[in-house]
Amino acid sequence: MIDWVFIGLAVALGGQPGGQEVAPTGSAEAQASSAFEAEDQTPTGKFTTAAEIKPIVEATRGNWVAVREYEGQDWLYLTHLLSWRCGMHEFRVGVNGGAMEVWEMPPCQLETATPNAITSDTVIYRTFPPGSVESVEIEILYDDLDTAAGTFERKQVLIP
Repeated sequence: MIDWVFIGLAVALGGQPGGQEVAPTGSAEAQASSAFEAEDQTPTGKFTTAAEIKPIVEATRGNWVAVREYEGQDWLYLTHLLSWRCGMHEFRVGVNGGAMEVWEMPPCQLETATPNAITSDTVIYRTFPPGSVESVEIEILYDDLDTAAGTFERKQVLIP
């Protein structure tokens, strides 16, 4: 039942809330397609394929990243994307227009009831000097080789 709620939400919202969509670059697609192969998209019912997670990830675009001022630093969180990592080959993160870096993701736990669960040793944030994170760019490579991207300004993703 919850699957249909998420799918309906994704369709209704059109994947546009929060964050500014950025067209993928040709070079990124070329690099991605040569490094990875498209995976089988047969639905698993466990949200482990791009076909299953893409509508949810797009509908929740405004939650891809969060910035928090904490303990005298900017903390950049990518918990949301890590929670939907099964169905992605990788995602890249760039801060303030800097170089895009692959964020390490733990493997999917396919043998469990919750393959996307975040384990205790997963790095869900990075810290930066206080007030320094002005923008965050995200590039997602799904396991069907489709891509998505977004740029988020600090004021859009700053949490209390």
